[in-house]
Amino acid sequence: MSKPTVIHEVAAAAQAAKTGGVIAYPTEAVWGLGADPNNPQAIERLLALKRRAKAKGVILIAANLAQIEPWLAPLEASDRDRLVASWPGPVTWLVPNHGQASDWITGDFETVALRVTDHPVAKALCLAFGGPLVSTSANPQGQEPARTSAQVQQYFGDQIQAIAPGQVGARTQPSEIRDLQTGRIHRPG
Repeated sequence: MSKPTVIHEVAAAAQAAKTGGVIAYPTEAVWGLGADPNNPQAIERLLALKRRAKAKGVILIAANLAQIEPWLAPLEASDRDRLVASWPGPVTWLVPNHGQASDWITGDFETVALRVTDHPVAKALCLAFGGPLVSTSANPQGQEPARTSAQVQQYFGDQIQAIAPGQVGARTQPSEIRDLQTGRIHRPG
């Protein structure tokens, strides 16, 4: 696939998310489903596709620290340093929600899950979208996460509005999830 084609397909997927669509894209270890984090109807459709309870919350991925800055303030300098030291990369941090994230994002928790991705397609997608995207594994609840675009198609068919091009990264496990305040690892990576 040529670079102009990839750029066009990433832009088309970003546009689909901007207009309320649910999209799929490769991440560090598995395919993800995404949507605009400020569009409750899009998140609701995404959760319905996955058969995932709203109470569980979702992750936000971003291309860089600047894209998630609104979700970070106010943080102690030492906490910010810990985040920056692990990003970009496959570490998702649970950060206190200071009112920026809706309960469609946080679920029943008082934290918001944030990651600055190092996957080139996911990063390009966030840049084209102009901000962070909802990110959750592309699979119906109870099924294995998709590792190929063909598996995404098998799971969801035409129920998603766009599939970004590319392949998952070399990681074999989904991102590690750590709590910023306690240091507790909720999911090893």
